[in-house]
Amino acid sequence: MTTVTEELLFVPLGGTGEIGMNLNVYGCRGGWLVVDMGVSFGDDSTPGVELFMADPAFLVERRKDVLGLVLTHAHEDHLGAVAHLWDRLRCPIYASPFAAQLLKGKLREAGLQDRATVKVISPGQTVTLGAFTVEPIHVTHSIPEPSSLALHTPFGTVLHTGDWKFDPQPLIGDVADQKRLKALGDAGITALVGDSTNVFTPGISGSEADVRESLIGLLGKYKRKIAVACFATNVTRVESIAKAAHANRRSVALVGRSLWRIDEAARQCGYFQDLPPFLTEQEAAAVAPEHIVYLCTGSQGEPRAALARIAQQNHPHLSLGPGDVCIFSSRIIPGNEKAIFQVQNHLARSGVEIVTEKDHFVHVSGHPGRVELAKMLELTRPKLVIPVHGERRHLDAHAELAEDEGVPQSLVIENGTVVRIAPGPAEIVDHVPTGRLALDGVRLVPWDSPIMRSRGKVVHNGSAVVTLVVDRKGAMLGEPQVSAHGLLDPEHETEEHDAVVEAVREAFGGLAHLARLNDEVVRETVRLAVRRHLKSSHGKKPLTDVHLVRI
Repeated sequence: MTTVTEELLFVPLGGTGEIGMNLNVYGCRGGWLVVDMGVSFGDDSTPGVELFMADPAFLVERRKDVLGLVLTHAHEDHLGAVAHLWDRLRCPIYASPFAAQLLKGKLREAGLQDRATVKVISPGQTVTLGAFTVEPIHVTHSIPEPSSLALHTPFGTVLHTGDWKFDPQPLIGDVADQKRLKALGDAGITALVGDSTNVFTPGISGSEADVRESLIGLLGKYKRKIAVACFATNVTRVESIAKAAHANRRSVALVGRSLWRIDEAARQCGYFQDLPPFLTEQEAAAVAPEHIVYLCTGSQGEPRAALARIAQQNHPHLSLGPGDVCIFSSRIIPGNEKAIFQVQNHLARSGVEIVTEKDHFVHVSGHPGRVELAKMLELTRPKLVIPVHGERRHLDAHAELAEDEGVPQSLVIENGTVVRIAPGPAEIVDHVPTGRLALDGVRLVPWDSPIMRSRGKVVHNGSAVVTLVVDRKGAMLGEPQVSAHGLLDPEHETEEHDAVVEAVREAFGGLAHLARLNDEVVRETVRLAVRRHLKSSHGKKPLTDVHLVRI
């Protein structure tokens, strides 16, 4: 697409039509403003890949015109890709004090601490970047210091909500600044680009204050060890669990590195001031069962997290057994069901009681229910709503809600859609290529690359390797060597293995003399013969390589 001139554009590169990997771009008068740069997490369908992020190629091509990156809050799906992608853009970063503290740790781990500039911006401040004046508006969410962003431009104001809710008692931080949201609405909001996650949730999402009271009562019911799993970044919930434990004369140990990182960042930003230091795992092991709470990472069943290790009884210091309880103070993120249930089954086999949000009031969402979504529209009265941060069904429902609330126009789009917000009626004017990058070990690889496609084939069909030694006259020297990983065990399937070797010999022997002198013909003939044979014998077409040695 051409460089923007006298217009205001919106281009989501990630996080629209999906939950996670948020990467949003606004364009005005030749400059591009980036909002959020997050990740999503791999699962059983993505072997060897733990993190995904949106491909920033659109921005890389326009790097000299990128004005800056503004972060709405510190959750991984909004901030987690910055350390991986910043070097491709090399732009200034703006974040709240808490988000900046966490991000600086990630940049330090990536060796970027002396190159990437992180500037702190809080509600009540503004920063001008090109044609944009960015104003953070305080809202509430399941992490400290979340902000909606009012993007003031020559073509009107866009409210990018980020993740938010209207918690009447957030416990950490103030309530959302509804007064400022209403003032923006009174002045006129051209477009609202908004969170759609909980559009199907009736009513409101609930208050953290109510969860704290519930946890205090719940923890008092148990006489032995208590483990509680929650999202590490939910600082309010961490504090609530600690206060509920102390109310029941229990000490709290943090179990998991990410919780310790959050604890450090929170205390540096002035939170947890009335909490005593948490115990280490080693210290917790010496505390009587009736006086300890393990606050654990791994609420989503992450296999390397602390709770999974405890559940599998391979944690070096801590254990749970009959009479103990594990409380999941979190919700199940769609797609994580299998991993979570696996951890819970391990715990159940050890005689551990399991408590989830279905059993007791132990969690509230950080995203707005339908009543809160309607309230936001009532306060801001935008001319246009663009739903983001949700799957297609969420976006459609959010657009319908906006229509019911009297919003004149809504647009349901997908990643890569270019929307001209102003001037004139909003419309879709273009579409740019998008994709996702997989963190494969320590490198970033396009998810649709031959590497990732090959890995998928290996997972589902196995792999076969044939080594063939042939002289320059076209004669085979020695026996073909065949290995079929994930398909054949040569020690216990000797006949099957020998049958594949025979298929190689027959295929090679059936070639004309001149064909045997052509390396490519030999490789392809043998490759197809192996795949045909294993398809017939095992019902699989493995990824097959032929190593031809010509002597």
